[in-house]
Amino acid sequence: MALWAGLLACAMNAAAQKQNESYQMHIHRAPSAVVIDGSAHEPAWQSAEVINNFWMVLPMDTGKANVRTDVRMMYDDHNIYLSAICYFGNVPGPYMVESLRRDWSFGNNDNFIFFLDTFDDQTNGFTFGVNAAGAQWDGLLYEGGKANLSWDNKWTSAVRTYKDRYELEISIPFKSIRYKKGITRWGVNFSRLDLKTTEKSSWTPIPRHFPTAALALTGVLLWDEAPPSPGPNISLIPYALGGISSDHEANTSTQTRHDVGLDAKVAIGSALNLDLTVNPDFSQVDVDQQVTNLDRYELFFPEKRQFFLENGDQFANFGYATIRPFFSRRIGLGGVPIRFGTRLSGKLNKDWRLGVMDMQTGETSDQGLPAQNFSVFALQRRVFSRSNIGILLVDKESASYRPAGRPPTESSYNRNLGLEYNLASADNLWTGKLLYLKSFQSAGQKSGAVYAGHLQYNSRRWLLLGQSENVDPHYSAEVGYVPRNGYHRGLGTVGYTFLPEGGRILSHGPTLNSSNFYDWQGKLSDYESTLGYTVTWRNLNVFTATAGTDYVRLLQPFDPTNSGREKLETGTVHRWNFWTTKFDSKPQSVLRYGFSTLYGGYYAGGTRLNLTSTLGYRIQPYVSLTGSVSYNDIRLKEPWGHNTFWLIGPRFDVTLTNTLYFTTFVQYNEQQQNMNVNTRVQWRYKPASDVFLVWTDNYMPEYLQPGQNTPGLFSVKNRALVLKWTYWWNL
Repeated sequence: MALWAGLLACAMNAAAQKQNESYQMHIHRAPSAVVIDGSAHEPAWQSAEVINNFWMVLPMDTGKANVRTDVRMMYDDHNIYLSAICYFGNVPGPYMVESLRRDWSFGNNDNFIFFLDTFDDQTNGFTFGVNAAGAQWDGLLYEGGKANLSWDNKWTSAVRTYKDRYELEISIPFKSIRYKKGITRWGVNFSRLDLKTTEKSSWTPIPRHFPTAALALTGVLLWDEAPPSPGPNISLIPYALGGISSDHEANTSTQTRHDVGLDAKVAIGSALNLDLTVNPDFSQVDVDQQVTNLDRYELFFPEKRQFFLENGDQFANFGYATIRPFFSRRIGLGGVPIRFGTRLSGKLNKDWRLGVMDMQTGETSDQGLPAQNFSVFALQRRVFSRSNIGILLVDKESASYRPAGRPPTESSYNRNLGLEYNLASADNLWTGKLLYLKSFQSAGQKSGAVYAGHLQYNSRRWLLLGQSENVDPHYSAEVGYVPRNGYHRGLGTVGYTFLPEGGRILSHGPTLNSSNFYDWQGKLSDYESTLGYTVTWRNLNVFTATAGTDYVRLLQPFDPTNSGREKLETGTVHRWNFWTTKFDSKPQSVLRYGFSTLYGGYYAGGTRLNLTSTLGYRIQPYVSLTGSVSYNDIRLKEPWGHNTFWLIGPRFDVTLTNTLYFTTFVQYNEQQQNMNVNTRVQWRYKPASDVFLVWTDNYMPEYLQPGQNTPGLFSVKNRALVLKWTYWWNL
């Protein structure tokens, strides 16, 4: 009850005035044509208002920035224009970037980015930017300041570098963003990172514990007239694909493939977008980063397919990380073809947000799955200044599902209905959620429900979090990610940060976490308590040490090595203590490294040692070499004995230009007895139009044994080669 009362009390603070209302920038129509060539000195820019009095965010948020940045904005009938002059600081040396790859890591590049809150709702928006070498960054902002960089759209930019500065120009078509016709007030903010001086700055003042993307803390962009209507806005994105594949494990002949498909984007007014897809293919999507799996429950891997990403937060972020009623990776993976799909998403007005999706998959006889339809409906209503109430309906239907000679593996329908209230205070200090979910299934199967909520306070020094979860044993989300049900959970976090005024230490402080699981009858089944301490240096080295204790009462049999061995029995109790360390080196170095360690007890009185290290080197701006190595040493009594698992993952990124990328990712996973090699060449020959060449191999490690007929050190399991062409065509 205290959690619900706290949420209601914080709602009283949620309707306060926008924090940085006094920071206002006026944008006027360009007096002459703008050429995007990286020079911010052409005549058209001379009449634009200049913003240059930035605030420091890091290393300290108590004064003005030392590194100067000048920003101007204009527009015409078709585009928004931005120019920025980014002066270097008082530390000598070249700018720092990783590569010319698009959507670079913010913390590892000298960069300039900005944020547009086109509805001024302080919740959703867009982000664009470039690093000092000219590589682009773009994404969707959701939940008040989180960025989804998988979003991609058409816009242009150019950068020029000088001895004391770099200058940039950006042009964003009105057709590439969504906004409400007639609104002359947008939220806007500008952010700059200069790695040599370790200074992050922002136009509006932002406390150091918040991201500069925080939409609650943007300033105001005032238009001299309403932004022009983008006019007819229809984009067709066809693709053509050819490839070959072979499966050596199944000893089948080489297969060829040739596919065509189409995506389309249709703007409904200036704020809603209709996405259509026919026979989509996602063969060019980055492979998942593998992990050594020692968990009792299903692992989570993020969605990377472009169709599901724009405004996808309204569907995918409903609920919690381990209570997701909708998880788009349930659709069309594992060899299941997507035949067609449609999605309508965006803003109805400043207060209402809509999302509707329908996807149809084909039958897969080898998996015993029929053709299936997936429908999702989401509606969100803003309340107070930044909070919202949302509903979600998820429906999975199986058509003519009668697998011959086998019982059904899925119900003929599974539905979820959800309601949630998301609290976000005007000052960004308080956030919270109240969640209710109900599942419905066919064939007379029992229904279940979920009740959950949390309240968090996050200030410059204090972090306080309380969370409660209650998941019924009969709750089922076949299109969601809910790895565990039939439990009650309580979670608490208390953290404090010390902020020294001088010296080499930027901040330090402890964090206490406690998580307790109870079975549905209320008996303790798991708990984990940890006490950690984090130290951050002014050069941005970070070190954390943690000690903790674990308790597990198994509710189902479990193999502690997750490698197909014998299982521990249900009801057995396991207790152990452990400690961890983690270190990440400063991002401004061309050679970066990090490590983490874990040592302590394990199931059945055993021990576990985990050592992980990462190493990265850049030959800027063209080459980025990274690698990670993880080693697990698990010692148990028989029948498991001594087990070791290596996970090795080198990655090579070569960016010959900011439109031509070459990536090779190698992953050796000893636990899965597999080595994967994924090589991808991407040529962006026009904005948002690409050619991909993708080569994928999977190997079974086989060690050479003299005198035996072995196929070699690595035997090919399967391999594939794909060539794909896409073109973005605006009608």
